Amino acid sequence: MATVQLKLGPADHGRSLTLDDFDGAEFEPGHRYEIIDGMVYVSPLANFPENFLETWLYDVLRDYSRAHPEVINYVSTKTRVFVPRRRKATVPEPDIAAYADFPRERPAREIRWQDINPVLVCEVLVEGDARKDLTRNPDLYLATPSVKEYWVLDGRDNADEPTLVQHRRYGKRWVVRSFPYGSTFTTRLLPGFTLPVDPRK
Repeated sequence: MATVQLKLGPADHGRSLTLDDFDGAEFEPGHRYEIIDGMVYVSPLANFPENFLETWLYDVLRDYSRAHPEVINYVSTKTRVFVPRRRKATVPEPDIAAYADFPRERPAREIRWQDINPVLVCEVLVEGDARKDLTRNPDLYLATPSVKEYWVLDGRDNADEPTLVQHRRYGKRWVVRSFPYGSTFTTRLLPGFTLPVDPRK
């Protein structure tokens, strides 16, 4: 007897599910889906202001990666991060992730998200549930040893004038700093990286 493919939509937010069932499901379009502590988390797809900020930050990081492959050698959007040592499957999907040891020499078909580990993850916050990016995700990424920094590009007040919130790993906690619109952001994680917090530049 043929198995019926599981179909998930916004009404399934909070539904308990195994990772295998989640990965094999068909998803109603127009939404983003994650599995967090064995439950489906549904959020809206990016509107244009969010996409505008995400594209800007991605381009800056990609350009840095091309110039400094010895620091980060792969930057991607819509990745998956497998959080270790959780009782149930927990796989947040950040807007942007950067990797320091991406196995570029391996065939793409042999690479799985669960086998690669980002050093930097970023979320863009314009609309939706701010608790996901500001409360839930810091705990999840702190529990992921490879992640050295977590950035939130916060454009809730004005997407043209965002604030960058940096979470920098310091032992078993984050050190959190905010860089307002118009300031210049640098980080020891990325030597030589300079980011004017202004998406029009």
